[in-house]
Amino acid sequence: MLSTLLQYLEEKHCCPHCSGDLSLCHAPAVHVGDGLGWGSEYLFICLNDTCPLFVKGWDYIANQYGHVGSYRYMEIPNSKETYNMMVVGREAFTGSIIDIEDVKRQSERYQRQQEALAALDTCVEQKQSAPVLAILLDDSVSIADRKRAASLLVPLNEISCIEPLRNHAFKDPHLEQEVNLAIGQLLANNFLKECPYCAELIKARATVCKHCQRELAA
Repeated sequence: MLSTLLQYLEEKHCCPHCSGDLSLCHAPAVHVGDGLGWGSEYLFICLNDTCPLFVKGWDYIANQYGHVGSYRYMEIPNSKETYNMMVVGREAFTGSIIDIEDVKRQSERYQRQQEALAALDTCVEQKQSAPVLAILLDDSVSIADRKRAASLLVPLNEISCIEPLRNHAFKDPHLEQEVNLAIGQLLANNFLKECPYCAELIKARATVCKHCQRELAA
């Protein structure tokens, strides 16, 4: 999906009425002509308010149909289909323009996710906790992949993972439970516990926290 969108953003399409560049926009859910979809999530649309088609369209629609409206030229990606699409106001489609920078950010994020997922296969052997944390702390990753990452916490035996996980608000209660169980096992394996007052890691047999100096229950 992102690769297709990036491809569209690289393409150059011009309006035959004004020679202006067409903007890539999200397609409306319903085709105004037949009530069905457009067959594409995106449309190339001329949003030039000085385009002759748009300028003359107001009078044409008023004279022909007695309505307020005009036309915007549009093309369907990967198709030879073009339309003069009726719009009811100047603001039509201006709010649905694809944000190029946002798409690039999504693409970069997706690439980072794929790299982290691939690294899960060797992270225990290489003692690399970064891919595990990257997957666990990214709410856009599938629950299945995040649970897979959670299953690697104990084999990794890296206590530095605890603090970022404790500070993350997990939206899925089952995933949160698995992470908490893994943290508990990780602490036990390293003879540690969390101070109930300051949350710092201390020895499991400690009776006074070395960080906050509070006495602990035996």
